[in-house]
Amino acid sequence: MKRRSLPVAVALTATAALLLTACGSGDDKSGDNDKIAGAGQAAETPKESASASGAPAGAKPDGVDVSLPSDMDLVFDWKKPKDKNEAAAMEDAANYFRAIYRGVDKRTTKDAAVTVYATGDGLHYAQVQINEWIKGGWTATGTLRHYDATTRSAPNGQSVEVAFCADSSKFYGKEIKTNKILTTKPSIEDFDYLKIVMVKFPTGTDLWQASKVFVETKAAKCQ
Repeated sequence: MKRRSLPVAVALTATAALLLTACGSGDDKSGDNDKIAGAGQAAETPKESASASGAPAGAKPDGVDVSLPSDMDLVFDWKKPKDKNEAAAMEDAANYFRAIYRGVDKRTTKDAAVTVYATGDGLHYAQVQINEWIKGGWTATGTLRHYDATTRSAPNGQSVEVAFCADSSKFYGKEIKTNKILTTKPSIEDFDYLKIVMVKFPTGTDLWQASKVFVETKAAKCQ
């Protein structure tokens, strides 16, 4: 059994079955129109201030620790957009997923990174996913690669959709009690296509929060 086959599924909107990257089955039903889903949603105040920090950016962007254990590697093979807002939203979309897996590793939904990089449905989504890993007695190990990213901004400049592929063929669930790694043979189920709606935190900072998550599983276009 790999992480993708763990029983994690929750509907956060009437139009999308939302799954953590490669975690279960389902299709993206959000549609491919020109509007960014959830673009009008405002960001919520993080429970911990995202103040500046002298720590390395890779470990504490926005002053929040998103570091992961050495055997849990999230790779973001992305080209930085020229647009400043889109570049910041893309980086914080990556931090959002780092925050989720930090929560998985720490066995809590209350880690500061989760509440800083998520809001609304994005926060609920993260909390549900982390709780399912906790209830199952699993953590994660290996390399999860994200690539072929694109961005597009809402007309008001307050929302950015970050879309990308994810390859979990080398990323596995691991039983905490036994340290047994749950593996399966590579397949189409290793590939997902995600759309994350990031909303700008209204403080003049460069902080963006995930407000919506849409996932197309078994994404052949990502192979």
